[in-house]
Amino acid sequence: MSEKNHDGKRTARERLAVEREKQKSAEKRRRALIVGASVVCVLGLAAVIGVIAANSGKKKTTGAGPVVAPSGAQGKDSLAIPVGKDGAKATLTVWEDFRCPACQAFETVYRPTLHELTDAGKLRVEYHLVRLIDGNLGGTGSLRAANAAACAQDAGKFRDYHDVLYANQPKETDDAFADNAKLIQLAGKVNGLDTPAFQKCVKDGTHDSWVNQSHKAFQTGGFSSTPTVLLDGKNIYTDQTLTPAKLKQMVEDANRG
Repeated sequence: MSEKNHDGKRTARERLAVEREKQKSAEKRRRALIVGASVVCVLGLAAVIGVIAANSGKKKTTGAGPVVAPSGAQGKDSLAIPVGKDGAKATLTVWEDFRCPACQAFETVYRPTLHELTDAGKLRVEYHLVRLIDGNLGGTGSLRAANAAACAQDAGKFRDYHDVLYANQPKETDDAFADNAKLIQLAGKVNGLDTPAFQKCVKDGTHDSWVNQSHKAFQTGGFSSTPTVLLDGKNIYTDQTLTPAKLKQMVEDANRG
């Protein structure tokens, strides 16, 4: 073999070895990025859970003006907004915050089932509105959205507006719901809600003190996270096996009992 051919083969082998090393390095970087991204997602989820689960005593909130409960509010101190028939044999109690992403996740997954069961007269849902995220991250979006939802209750449009708020929920760190104009704009998605009376109720913060009273009841009740979901007094949302189908079966069982 000539020296020239020998050098040529050696050079080719060296180039191939270098290329293989480059490929190995690229693969290592790719894996590191995948692992890193996974860790960020997990840590990000943990951070959200930590924020939601933390007690909100960082900022003391006081209502301005008298406590004005929305029309039709029931329960102790008229803090529950009911959806469904009074005679339903099963009652679901939901403590929620319109800025809370976990609350949005609950609503997205369970809403069709809740609508089906309430419309059939088998379930009554009692909503309690709190401002947990306002206390944890600052801002007033939880308060403003809750007040607007209470104003929608005055107009007999709570369920529809409640669903619109979650369908248009901003990121948890974006206090977009603090803008009354935004809340009034969203009311345009609910037939017949965007009226002068509704706009005045939102702008005046008619139910602000009521929302703060509801939040205080949440704290004194020993709850620490949203959503807190109770079926006939039993906390069911902590059940990792809970599904819409399982919830429906539980309600069906209650109606047969």
